[in-house]
Amino acid sequence: MEQILLAINPVAFSLGSIEVRWYGILIASGIVLAYFVGQREAVKRGLPEDFLADLLIWAIPISILCARIYYVSMKWDYYGANPEKIIQIWNGGIAIHGALIGAVITAYIFCKKKGISFLKVADILAPSLLIGQIIGRWGNFMNQEAYGGPVSREFLENLMIPNWIIEQMYVQDLGTYVHPTFLYESMWNVVGLIILLILRKVNLHRGEIFFGYMIWYSIGRFYIEGMRTDSLYLIGELRSAQVVSILAIILGIAFIVYRRMMVRPVVRYLDEEKIANTSAKNNSKNKARKK
Repeated sequence: MEQILLAINPVAFSLGSIEVRWYGILIASGIVLAYFVGQREAVKRGLPEDFLADLLIWAIPISILCARIYYVSMKWDYYGANPEKIIQIWNGGIAIHGALIGAVITAYIFCKKKGISFLKVADILAPSLLIGQIIGRWGNFMNQEAYGGPVSREFLENLMIPNWIIEQMYVQDLGTYVHPTFLYESMWNVVGLIILLILRKVNLHRGEIFFGYMIWYSIGRFYIEGMRTDSLYLIGELRSAQVVSILAIILGIAFIVYRRMMVRPVVRYLDEEKIANTSAKNNSKNKARKK
């Protein structure tokens, strides 16, 4: 008989009666790392040093609220009958698509008010979004949630993943191992992150790094969502995440094609860097002449 180890405790530590969960630690870690990576690139691209921090002050709470609204709306039969549970976000129930929609809308309005190109900011922050998602999915791992259908232990061993991940994929309530869909999505996003960082060097048209993020993430999410057993449904067997993914892919491709054909003059991702370098060289030459 194979030995089954106990699942990892989702509570990292307690402060009196307050439990600090790994899920929250990982989500917070993802946000912090994403901020520092995004901040470095934002300053390099000429944005004010406090721009990203000011944006996050609005974007983080609004994203969490939108993630909850999205989740509750997809399970309204339950929450409509139990309205007191709507605010009980500590019991779980947020959706990444709701968070992304909230973040994008907030960033768009914030950029408009600051007089800064939204697409420029979106291109800068697209890799940071993936960083947050890569780390955040490990919070699902700690909670033993967002997993797929039953598989054998042999299947998981053939994936060449560490034993501690395999053991966590045994769900006691089900009495079986399950697909580590959190890992599939996290690894898909790692590949996407590498691609986006390469595309920065290619110097694409403004907006195409962000649209590339939309397309890449949505392709992976569409297929991985089909494996999950906890999906939110629109009607019948129509999974909401798959519908949103298809729409995001179509919109991403449509925006790229439209901007390539119709938008002039063409502004590219690295254009500001070239202008800044030219300006710096000219300033240096002028100083040298004065001396």
